[in-house]
Amino acid sequence: MNFQLIKGHFNANEALELVTQMVHVKIKFQENKIQHASSEEDIKMREGRIKQLQKDLYEMKKEIEKNPKIIEIHSEIAIGN
Repeated sequence: MNFQLIKGHFNANEALELVTQMVHVKIKFQENKIQHASSEEDIKMREGRIKQLQKDLYEMKKEIEKNPKIIEIHSEIAIGN
């Protein structure tokens, strides 16, 4: 099953706001999982994922600020076995 989450054209500010909010949701999800994690290995994996999300967001912000045009965003969720 596929679900089209985002599909559209956005100005730079809108694109940045939309993606930033989505990344923050993912970070919050990982933080909540850390609170309930039982193993040190799981905690370290989730902390690494948070750091990667923050790094990716930083890189994306730099790219958008360099080239502030209309940005096309597509985001799809695919659920399957």
